[in-house]
Amino acid sequence: GALSFVVSSYTGLASWHAVVDRLRYFGQAMDRIKVTRKEHWKVTRSDGPELRVSALDVGLPDGRVLVRDLHLKVERGERLLVTGPSGCGKSTLVRAIAGIWPYAEGEVAIPARDRVLFLPQRPYLPLGTLEDVLVYPYGGPVSAADLDQLLVDVHLPQLRPALGDDRMWSHVLSLGEQQRVAFARALLQRPAWLFMDEATAALDEPSEAELYRVLLARLPRTAIVSVGHRSSLLGFHERRLELSGAGHWREAALDRAAG
Repeated sequence: GALSFVVSSYTGLASWHAVVDRLRYFGQAMDRIKVTRKEHWKVTRSDGPELRVSALDVGLPDGRVLVRDLHLKVERGERLLVTGPSGCGKSTLVRAIAGIWPYAEGEVAIPARDRVLFLPQRPYLPLGTLEDVLVYPYGGPVSAADLDQLLVDVHLPQLRPALGDDRMWSHVLSLGEQQRVAFARALLQRPAWLFMDEATAALDEPSEAELYRVLLARLPRTAIVSVGHRSSLLGFHERRLELSGAGHWREAALDRAAG
């Protein structure tokens, strides 16, 4: 019986070994992140009346500089569009402002008590019901009628019967539908500061324009920082921050903003 233990328990032992390996690699990755952040992260974060970026440098692990000496101020209710060629550091800049990119140095101030929401190009959809997905990350009780109307507002009425369904929504929904769900989150949670990193890249321009119009109408006091390539986004923003690579940038006011 003792000699046959390994054979009869092989499946369980293999499963246990796989779990231990995943935990070990996860622990090693977290240790590397702590070391990298300690060595490279030199951004001072503070409270303030608006979003203010001062003397911010953003780079890559190999030492290349993406943004150099950036000075930027965004007040409540303002809309800023960040543009530039691929690889110039637009998304990396947003990550540095969020505090999740370690290769940066400078100062970032933002109201500490305000609600901040980041919408990446591929939104995170947690496991659970569609209602759980919509209220992530802040949660809170919401009536079924409000959720129904929310799905209508972002042109997903077909999902109303599935609000209580528990599925892997990141596999069920297309990327365009996931981005509409992310907009629904913003409408529901009403953040004071909304950062959108290519958050409409999977949508056609008419759908993108409709979602922005709904967003601006429903959240007039929300400051919006968008990252995007399309010129159609210019009409929904008041200012433009253009990155050109190698640390260079320039800021300019736009002639008009929609909404």
